[in-house]
Amino acid sequence: MTIQSTLKKATVSVAAAAILLGVGATQTYAKQQTSDYNDYGFTHITRYDMLKVAQQQGSSRYEVPAFDASTIKNIASAKGFDKAGNPIDLDVWDSWPLQNADGTTANYHGYHIVFALAGDPKDGNDTTIYLFYQKIGDNSIDSWKNAGRVFKDNDHNIPNDPYLKHQTQEWSGSATLTKDGKVRLFYTDFSGAPEVGGTGDSNQVLTTAQINVSEPDQSTLKIDGVEDYKSIFDGGDGTIYQNIKQFHDEGLFASGDNHTLRDPHYVEDNGHKYLVFESNTGTETGYQGDDQFYNPAYYGGSYEFYKIEQQKLLSSPKKDLASLANGSLGIIELNNDFTLKKVLPPLIASNTVTDEIERANVFKLNGKWYLFTDSRGSKMTIDGISDKDIYMLGFVSDSLTGPYKPLNKSGLVLHLDLNPADLTFTYSHFAVPQEKGNKVVITSYMTNRGFFADHKSTFAPSFLLSINGLNTKVVKDSNLEQGQLTIDR
Repeated sequence: MTIQSTLKKATVSVAAAAILLGVGATQTYAKQQTSDYNDYGFTHITRYDMLKVAQQQGSSRYEVPAFDASTIKNIASAKGFDKAGNPIDLDVWDSWPLQNADGTTANYHGYHIVFALAGDPKDGNDTTIYLFYQKIGDNSIDSWKNAGRVFKDNDHNIPNDPYLKHQTQEWSGSATLTKDGKVRLFYTDFSGAPEVGGTGDSNQVLTTAQINVSEPDQSTLKIDGVEDYKSIFDGGDGTIYQNIKQFHDEGLFASGDNHTLRDPHYVEDNGHKYLVFESNTGTETGYQGDDQFYNPAYYGGSYEFYKIEQQKLLSSPKKDLASLANGSLGIIELNNDFTLKKVLPPLIASNTVTDEIERANVFKLNGKWYLFTDSRGSKMTIDGISDKDIYMLGFVSDSLTGPYKPLNKSGLVLHLDLNPADLTFTYSHFAVPQEKGNKVVITSYMTNRGFFADHKSTFAPSFLLSINGLNTKVVKDSNLEQGQLTIDR
């Protein structure tokens, strides 16, 4: 038997024992802490906890419910045009509701509003934001109407803005109904290939605009243009969050790195305005590189677990991926005019685990702050997690800025392992808090872009998740209508 196979068996045994017996779950490194231990003052998605995820998945309390494929419909109003001006049926994927400051779904003159990414199923670069709306009380998929694209092609030609003029795609974000009744959108300005006007380095910038919406009659909403359109945050100097220059200096995608600065989620706390967003840690908050392998804070568990898991990782085929893995959920404070006020340290990071934790989502429920994020097993470096696994992870804190604890002892909230070519495959799960009670509505989209001739990417059936302190559970038999946002009557 080789040393490597012996080590592998020992690692599995110790990891399994730690998971089953809870060894090290509450231990600190007080006696055996090394000089390399540094948690940088915020929470980490640890390897110890993610190994527990691999053990927990499969339980009905975490599994995304099955859906009847024969009942799934396209969004009938999701119509648009290809680049030649021909009418087409659109794919619709990531979506987010117009929310109140507390995260509940806003009532806009008797309507629910949803912003969603949509585009030509045959053109992977066609990604723009559309506004869909539905009369409150009518939850059917066919009741969604389409007000069209939020931005016109020339809206982003803003004088003196260094980023918007290079925008080639519009990526996910959030939207809030302000106290004066205005619709404020936050999204990700993405800059792609130079031949279509981009910078060529996949730059991402957190961006905002006021969306002017009118009601010309009792059954129609209309977009009347945008104003106060501006960039907010580009990653700063690279010390707290990785910026595009660092990604460029690394060698862009050829290096294996995956720069993220996107999915801005608006939240308020005690009158202060914030954006929480997907990001990567910077040079002063635990940057990527092989030094990560020697920081016990990223491993969790006992000291013995750290040493065994470290040796295993150093000989793993995913070592290079783990070296570059420094995903984080960042936070910035905004001024009242939605400009940048202060850059804050991350709420949570996933060093050595994954470079990508998406769809930042945070709200207060029953006196606690709940933080959620989506991630893919294909981007992870954990044994027992496969490329097909899809997750929503969750965390809880007494404060918006943390520290956060993993829900369900590991962080696992939702799991799915369907083939992406399955009609009922879902992703981009998003928790929508309700006005009363401890249940949240989970929305997502169904099917991948361009996979089917007759089925487009569409709103998936929603379902319910109950939240009780440190624990969550998928509510049995709680499937709702496609795209449904509330259960309030």
